[in-house]
Amino acid sequence: MRSGWKRGWILLAAWAILLGALPAGAQDYPSKPIEVVVGAAPGGGTDMIARAVADVAPKYVGQPLVVVNKVGAAMTIAAQYVASAKPDGYTLNVAGGSETVAVPHFRSLPFDPINDFEPIIRFIIERVGFYVQADSSWKTMKDFVADAKQNPDKYTYAHAGVGGIHHATMLALEKRAGIRLTAVPHKGGAENLAALAGGHVNMAIASPNEAYALVQGGRIRPLANASLKRSATEPDTPTLRELGYDVYIENQKGFVFPKGTPKPIVQKLHDSLVKVFDDPQFKANADKLKLELAYLNGEDFRKTLKAMYDQIGESVKK
Repeated sequence: MRSGWKRGWILLAAWAILLGALPAGAQDYPSKPIEVVVGAAPGGGTDMIARAVADVAPKYVGQPLVVVNKVGAAMTIAAQYVASAKPDGYTLNVAGGSETVAVPHFRSLPFDPINDFEPIIRFIIERVGFYVQADSSWKTMKDFVADAKQNPDKYTYAHAGVGGIHHATMLALEKRAGIRLTAVPHKGGAENLAALAGGHVNMAIASPNEAYALVQGGRIRPLANASLKRSATEPDTPTLRELGYDVYIENQKGFVFPKGTPKPIVQKLHDSLVKVFDDPQFKANADKLKLELAYLNGEDFRKTLKAMYDQIGESVKK
């Protein structure tokens, strides 16, 4: 009996020490809604991911996650907004895409895409796919490349902003395949696909989850993706590497805070958000949206962002 009391007091004392070690702000964090800043337009892949998380996260976080779209400049407007925000845990960015790993190779930015943020958690990877209209004469990527070689600058493709991952991926393919295309920038994957479906461009770059409805509806077809392996959503679609083009680029999507956010706050939000992966509603939504879940903690997320940043730099500059 006495030993039981002792164990109880020891546990209470340990808990008190842990609480005392947290900064006062971290103990009651979060005490108000958290702003989730998205650099893509509503309906795009990044937006869908943010909203899928925001729909279920409040039950684990204890406060609403409010999605705010700040669109433009290949998502760097949103990233700059968050990089400049107060590092108090109430403003975060859906990061890991163009603004983090691609745009900096094309122009200077007012923030460091890797070092000005505190990664919290990675939710998904998002493949980069190449799509044409369903009735296109190009049945394969090889068909498209052969035609494009004979007709430099003739064919157009929609991408999500100059210097973005879509743009960087096509530039890498152009160099590896020896072709030249005409780029038509849009605000995101959803707009890219709308332009393709409407016959305004010859090809669009988007993620399989963004393209799923139009593919299933018989309006567009995938020719290839730039990942290391085929997508479960499009198992018959080859990778560029399978076709002999040494291109590997894919999006990662997760949450990041501004640099300087206290580590206990970063860890506390991570520990709440990781529970989202086991949430039945989130799993159902992710399956419906064809999201490819791929959890990483904050530190591992940082490492993969740096690796992709370096890889894109090498691909574009070769």
